[in-house]
Amino acid sequence: MQGNSEWDVVVVGGINTDYLIRGESIPEPGETVEGEVFQQGPGGKGANQAVAVARLGGRAAIVGRVGRGLRGEGMVEALGEEGVDTQYVTRDQHSETGAAVIMVDRSGEKQILTAPGANLSLSIYDVLKAEPAIRAARVLLAQLEVPVAAIIEAIKIARANGVRVVLDPAPPRPLEKSLLKDIDLIKPNASEAKELTGIEVKDRQSARAAAERLLAEGVQAVAIQAGSEGNLLISSEGEHWFPRIPVESIDATGAGDAFAGAMALELARNKSLPEAAKFANVAAALATTKLGAQLSLPRAEDVQALLSKTAA
Repeated sequence: MQGNSEWDVVVVGGINTDYLIRGESIPEPGETVEGEVFQQGPGGKGANQAVAVARLGGRAAIVGRVGRGLRGEGMVEALGEEGVDTQYVTRDQHSETGAAVIMVDRSGEKQILTAPGANLSLSIYDVLKAEPAIRAARVLLAQLEVPVAAIIEAIKIARANGVRVVLDPAPPRPLEKSLLKDIDLIKPNASEAKELTGIEVKDRQSARAAAERLLAEGVQAVAIQAGSEGNLLISSEGEHWFPRIPVESIDATGAGDAFAGAMALELARNKSLPEAAKFANVAAALATTKLGAQLSLPRAEDVQALLSKTAA
C-alpha cells in the first residue's frame, strides 16, 4: 500500500516479534509453569496500532525500525499484508528486530518482557525522512517503545502542520512537561498514569485526579484506564465515563493498542472525543476475546456489531 498522498493516521513506534505462552497461571519468581498454547506472531505497540487502524478501514503508515534478516522482513511483510504503508520502516544493520516474551494466564492477565533491539535506534533522521507522510496525515499516533527524541521530532512536525497528536505513553517513562503541552490526547493506563503524575490509579476517582493533573500540564484531553472499572475521558469539554464492556476475555494483550488505534482513527474521521472513545472502548473489549496482540485486533464490522448492542 504505497504512494498515498494522505493518511488518516501515521504511527511512530515499535515493531517486534511476539512470543506468547498461555497457561493456567503466570510463574512466580524461580517457578516453572507448564503452558497450554504457544503463539509466535507480529507485534510491537507501533505495529499493533497501525494494524488496528488498517483493520478498521483507515489508511495507516508506520515509521519504525527492524533488524536485518528474515525476522525483520517478516514483520514488514506482515504489516504490508494488513494494508499498512511500510515505506518509512528502516532496516538496521547492527541490531536485531525487537522481541517480546508474553505470558498470559487463564484470566487474561499478562506479563511481558521485551528486548527492544532495533526500536531503540529509531532516529530523528528516520523521522525527518517520513516528514512528507506526517505532514499529510490527519493524526500522528506515537508510543514510547522508540527514543523520545524521535517522538519529539515527529510531534514537532505534526504541530507545525496542523496534525492532531495522540500519545500512548507506553512503556511508562518520565516525560518532559514541555512535551505534554503539544499533545491533543494522551492515553495512559494505570501504571503509566502513576509514572506521569505520581498518583496511583485504582478507580474512577483516582483516575480523575491523575487526568486533571495531566490537563494542568497542558495536555488537551486524557483517556485514562480506571482500574478494572472502565475508561475515563476528560477534556475542557467535560467528563465522560465508559464502563468496561462485559465480554469473555481470554487475553488483555493488545487491548490498549486497539483502543489507541481506534481512537486515533475516529479522530481522523472528525468524530468528537466522546464518540471516538466510545468506539475505542468497544474495540479494546473485542481485542481481549482472542489470544495474541496483533492477531486479536478487531475489524470494523465486529466493532459496529458490538457497538450497536451496547448502545444506550
